[in-house]
Amino acid sequence: MELKDNGPDPYILNIEKATIQNKNYRTTLWTGKNLQLTVMCINAGDDIGLEVHDDNDQFLRIEAGFGRAELGSNNHELSSQQVSKDDAVFVPAGTWHNIVNTGSEDLKVYSIYAPVKHPHGTVHVTKEDAEKEE
Repeated sequence: MELKDNGPDPYILNIEKATIQNKNYRTTLWTGKNLQLTVMCINAGDDIGLEVHDDNDQFLRIEAGFGRAELGSNNHELSSQQVSKDDAVFVPAGTWHNIVNTGSEDLKVYSIYAPVKHPHGTVHVTKEDAEKEE
């Protein structure tokens, strides 16, 4: 399966296979007018990075690996919960959040943003690439 942004055209995929196949830190798979799908690969011991999206709700689903979700109303008071395969994390706009890979293998995640967060076709091979653009 070719991992590329197929939006805004109608699109059907096996989201688990696409998420597991992705080796990039972030790859957009579908960008519409109001919704976006990305797949992520978080290396062992790494994280997404503490962030907040003031205008975007976010849904994250863990497809492989083990991690920790950190969520809070500010960046100094975060609650923490272990996450693993089949867990979903709902992040309302304005919520500080981070996903940390606590396992020894890649953490495979897909993320849905509403509205769109990243430009159509975004691919960040590494976390450093993503940080340069944000």
